[in-house]
Amino acid sequence: MLKVRTDHKSLNGLEKAACILLALGEERGSRLMERLEDDEIREVSYAMAGLGTISGKVVERLIRDFTERFAGTGELAGTFDTTERFLSKFMTGDRVSEIMADIRGPAGRTMWEKMSNVSEQVLATYLRNEHPQTIAVVLTKIRADHAARVLGLLPQNLVQMVVSRIIKMEAVPRDVLEDVEKTLRSEFMANYVRTLGHDSHAIMAEILNRTDKSLFDTIMEPLERRMPESAQRIKQLMFTFEDLTRMEPQALQALIRNCDTNVLALALKGLDDQMQMHFLTNMSERAGNLIRDEIELMGAVRAGDVEEARLSILRTAKQLAEEGEILISNRGDGANALVY
Repeated sequence: MLKVRTDHKSLNGLEKAACILLALGEERGSRLMERLEDDEIREVSYAMAGLGTISGKVVERLIRDFTERFAGTGELAGTFDTTERFLSKFMTGDRVSEIMADIRGPAGRTMWEKMSNVSEQVLATYLRNEHPQTIAVVLTKIRADHAARVLGLLPQNLVQMVVSRIIKMEAVPRDVLEDVEKTLRSEFMANYVRTLGHDSHAIMAEILNRTDKSLFDTIMEPLERRMPESAQRIKQLMFTFEDLTRMEPQALQALIRNCDTNVLALALKGLDDQMQMHFLTNMSERAGNLIRDEIELMGAVRAGDVEEARLSILRTAKQLAEEGEILISNRGDGANALVY
C-alpha cells in the first residue's frame, strides 16, 4: 500500500508548488504552469511526478498558508534594488551579482529574446569562435532580421558552413537546445553584460580585435579625432598580430604548435622580413623551411584571406592564454602587462 503523506513540513518548496498546481485542477493549473520558464517547469514536473499521495488535510493547510500569505500583504514594489536585497538574504555576493547582471542585461524574457537584442557585431564576434552547428542553432532561434545581420558579419568561409547546416537542420533535440542555452547564459550573456556595464572600452577593443584592417581604420580614424582619449584606451586594450612578436619564445613556440601550418603560412605572407623571421626562428629548421616553401608557392593571395588567417591565430593565442598555457601582453603597457 502506498504511504499517504500527512505532514506538510515534510514537503519542500517545489513539492508545495506542485501540490497547489494540482489542487487548482488541470485547466487552471496548466495555465499557471505555462507561464514558468522551461527549467522551472521541468523542476516542478519532477516534484509533481514524485509526490505520491498527499492527504486532504495537508492540501488544505498548503492552500490556507498560500492565501493567508498574500491576503494581508498590501502594496508591493518590485525593483532592481528590492530584488537584489531579496537575493542577498540567501545567496553569495558573486551569485547575486551574476543574476542581477543577467536581469539588467538586454531586454527579453527568454534567452533567445535577449540574444536578439545583443548588438549584431558583438554576437558575431562571439559566434565566429563557435562550431558551425552551434552558430546555425543560434541563428535559427533569434529574430530573422537580426540573424541576417549577424550572418553578414561572419567570415565568408564560415558563412557557407553555417548556411549548409541550417538548410540540412532537422528538429533540434531538446537536450541539445538546453545545452546551447546554458552555454550562452553562462559564457556569453553574463560576461557580455558584465563587460558592457563596467568597461565599454574593453568590449569595443574586443570587437575591433576581430575586424579587418579596412574596417578598423574606418572606425579608428574619426574616433581619434573626436574622442582621442577613448581611442588611445581602446588601442591599449587591443591585442594585434604584431604583438605576438613580443611574446616569450616558449609561449610563441607553444602557439605555433597549436596552429595549422597552412594557416600560419598564410598569416606570415606579406609580413616584413624581421617579423617573419621572428616566427621562423621559433620553429624547427624543417618546419621553418616548409613554411618558407609554402609562402613562396602560394603566390598572390587575397588580403582578406591573410587577415582572416591572422585573426585565427590571434583567437588561438587568446584561447591558450585563457587556459593558462601562455601569457600574452597588450601593446600599450609593455611586455609585463598581461591581457588575461
